[in-house]
Amino acid sequence: MKNPVSLLRQVALAEGVSFLLLLGVAMPLKYFANMPMAVKVVGWAHGVLFVGFCLLLLQTLMTTRWSFFRAAVVFVASLLPFAPFLLDGRMREWEREEMPPS
Repeated sequence: MKNPVSLLRQVALAEGVSFLLLLGVAMPLKYFANMPMAVKVVGWAHGVLFVGFCLLLLQTLMTTRWSFFRAAVVFVASLLPFAPFLLDGRMREWEREEMPPS
């Protein structure tokens, strides 16, 4: 089985990028360039990534030795712009914790 933290990390970064695109590109296009479709498309993609992230976080919590506090930190980071990128180094450490011994 693939390391669940690896997949969670990848989806967290993709979700973080989609959040920044929504806030930094799509919303200004909607309000300053009268292009509401940008928010519809990017918002939809961000929503799908966020739901996937939440499901993967739950799966990771259930299949690893993660504490509820650790999962809560990862979840809160997903709600803040740039936080998934700041947390990525720590996520790499947690990913290594879950690697099978060689």
